[in-house]
Amino acid sequence: MVGRSSLPDGALFLGLDSSTQSVKATVLSNELIIVASETVNFDSELPHYKTEGGVYRDPTDDGRIYSPTIMWVEALELLLEKLKPKINFSKVVAVSGSGQQHGSVYWKKGSQAVLSSLDPGKSLVSQLKDAFSTMDSPIWMDSSTTKQCREVENAVGGALELSKLTGSRAYERFTGPQIRKIYQTAPHIYENTERISLVSSFMASILVGCYASIDETDGAGMNLMDINKRTWSKAVLEATAPDLEQKLGNLAPACAAAGRISSYFVERHQFDKNCFVIQWSGDNPNSLAGLTLNTPGDLAISLGTSDTVFGITAEAKPSLEGHVFPNPVEPDGYMVMLCYKNGSLTREDVRNQCAEKSWDIFNNYLEKTPPLNGGRLGFYYKDHEILPPLPVGFHRYIVENFSDASSDNLKECEVQEFDPESEVRAIVEGQMLSMRGHAERFGMPNPPKRIIATGGASSNESILKLIAKIFGCPVFTVERPDSASLGAALRAAHGWLCKEEGGFVPISRMYTGNLEKTSLGAKLAVPAPGDEGRELLKKYTVLMKKRMEIERRLVEKIGRA
Repeated sequence: MVGRSSLPDGALFLGLDSSTQSVKATVLSNELIIVASETVNFDSELPHYKTEGGVYRDPTDDGRIYSPTIMWVEALELLLEKLKPKINFSKVVAVSGSGQQHGSVYWKKGSQAVLSSLDPGKSLVSQLKDAFSTMDSPIWMDSSTTKQCREVENAVGGALELSKLTGSRAYERFTGPQIRKIYQTAPHIYENTERISLVSSFMASILVGCYASIDETDGAGMNLMDINKRTWSKAVLEATAPDLEQKLGNLAPACAAAGRISSYFVERHQFDKNCFVIQWSGDNPNSLAGLTLNTPGDLAISLGTSDTVFGITAEAKPSLEGHVFPNPVEPDGYMVMLCYKNGSLTREDVRNQCAEKSWDIFNNYLEKTPPLNGGRLGFYYKDHEILPPLPVGFHRYIVENFSDASSDNLKECEVQEFDPESEVRAIVEGQMLSMRGHAERFGMPNPPKRIIATGGASSNESILKLIAKIFGCPVFTVERPDSASLGAALRAAHGWLCKEEGGFVPISRMYTGNLEKTSLGAKLAVPAPGDEGRELLKKYTVLMKKRMEIERRLVEKIGRA
């Protein structure tokens, strides 16, 4: 068996994460222990872009949300400068990364030449500022492409057919509909585009000094790739835009090497010229790797700008809800995922309005209000929601006679507001009930063997306790809430090992038997509920079913799809 000794002594593995609100770095040693980390927050450290939460919202185009492409370039430069005093870049033998999924970058004609001849005496921003056919990158929060979604679905025989083909029905945030919108509304931009990158392959391209391939896992979040063949689907490409395959380039396995690091970084930052750049992938796939999620009965919940629920499966069974992607660290497997747009920013909004902008007060309210919240159910959509497809709005209900928890004909009445304490519990309880309801409907384990929580809010013990009660299972956490950059660093090591061995090596061979001695092990945060908790779980099951019923009626009445 090949153990951790396969990684060379003294070697470092750099994982980067280009997310919605920041870029982050995690550095692992050859013992898979975190030795350094760093962050650049877009709003606070690059204030001249005037983003809010790392994005712009277009007031003239409902649902259009985007980021300035060049901001990500400047953030990468600043991140490396902040990291430089902490590590010796010449010891980094491989680097990989994570990008917010679905976001896209449009390189204008002639940019490949610019990318391959960067001057190490000049900044990246000064040399790449004119390299794009549009300076705006549509991101995963965008919901302005409903028309394009329906067009693509209709062209291939409907939403379910598209899901069977690509792993997901058409979603507004997915890259294919976004590309189609640009082709239809700004044909000059599309015509002037030489290469379309995802955020992941865009950042990898900068590091290797040429256009990096889109990896198969992140490529599955575009509504363009055949999920079974792992090649571009001709039928969907034709339904999206002309000459698209040429602009996308080839796909690559997630564990493949994109190439050696560009001479720009060798000369400017003293990276070793033999340092490999391993294919970047999406943030959720990288989190799956960073959480070492390899048991089908486990679920992960990522509590970030978006909230996601994901797990692994041996076979692809796409449906009208949720997503199927190739597993980034197991070539024959898949990951399944649900995504909610209204995550941490929506929780923060409720905190600001009801808890004096204090997480301590927010958590105090959460602890002192009773479970089930007296039958109060809240639906909070600061932005157009993905799951369920509901528009911006806030809906509050009180379920009557809820003490009779076995009743299947509970009645609810709509109300305008809750008291502040109940509002706080309603947002968190509502989000978790929705996750459980949709996860069960999607065929995820019920109850899970365990949940591994990650993302910023996974450090909030009050929220973790609520997850354990609602899902009826133990909740674990990892050393670093930012599992995406950790997963990227682990994938850098894995990609290096595959390259060294001349073929695919199971990622678990790097840590089997040693997991607790690394920075990868998950630790128990909240145990599974006891006897009293099992009774409460039955009541939460009733409330969850009621919530799903109300949600279905809301979708029928005001849904966006």
